[in-house]
Amino acid sequence: MGRIVVVGSLNVDHTISVERFPEIGETIIATGLASDLGGKGFNQAVTAARMGADVVMVGCVGADTDGDRLLQALSDERIDAGFVRRNAALPTGRAHITVDVEGRNSIVVAPGANASTSFPSAALEGADVLLAQLECPLDVVTAAMSAAHSAGVKTILNPAPARALTDELLRLVDCLVANETEADSVGQVSYHGIAVITGGERGALVLVPGRESRRIPALAVPVVDTTAAGDAFCGAFAAALAGGGKLGQALQRATAAGACAVTRPGAFSSLPSSVEVDRLLAQSRSEAQS
Repeated sequence: MGRIVVVGSLNVDHTISVERFPEIGETIIATGLASDLGGKGFNQAVTAARMGADVVMVGCVGADTDGDRLLQALSDERIDAGFVRRNAALPTGRAHITVDVEGRNSIVVAPGANASTSFPSAALEGADVLLAQLECPLDVVTAAMSAAHSAGVKTILNPAPARALTDELLRLVDCLVANETEADSVGQVSYHGIAVITGGERGALVLVPGRESRRIPALAVPVVDTTAAGDAFCGAFAAALAGGGKLGQALQRATAAGACAVTRPGAFSSLPSSVEVDRLLAQSRSEAQS
């Protein structure tokens, strides 16, 4: 299936369920509280591994029990964590997530040890794809992209959380995968690679230089919690490309992975297996033919 290097965050998520989001200055009563493993880098690495890819994780956790849990989970998922550093001076990152009854979420991330992530070029040995997000320092992501670009490794950037990007960084990106909010926040920059703009129930818009744009339709599933849906999309997309799949095939698998993820609460606990993705795609094809 190919080898993927993921540069990104490792967090513990604390999720509060509510009937509706509070107004500014308002206090409301939650309907549920849960804790799960997460972080965009972790989620994408786990999804890629579950799709069958050989995955290397690059990141940083604290020297605490949360870091222990994340490293154990990487081992359980058969992900190479040899490039995940531990920082005794900073706690493992945390995300505080609020989810309403429609499955929509708002997220605040405390980076913690993620802020001290560094990128060793040795992690790229044998890699087919480098996948990164923006919960780690931007200079580290840029360095990783530059090293991958020089080594002839395909690069994928998920610009989340949303922020303005530099031309320097975007010149190193082969494929940009962003939701609509993230795409609007990229800023006035020049980008000439493939862009995939995800839109939830509206599907994904694919922009390829020199070709007409096309839309990949979403798959109809019951929505419980949209947390990590974008991460599942990115992880499955990277795995398919690393395995030699064509763009259209990779996007179909990514769309199915994202759809699977929204049917369950949480981040780590919602990430799909390859079997689940295959099953949903088969079901979708069967319904289209009937």
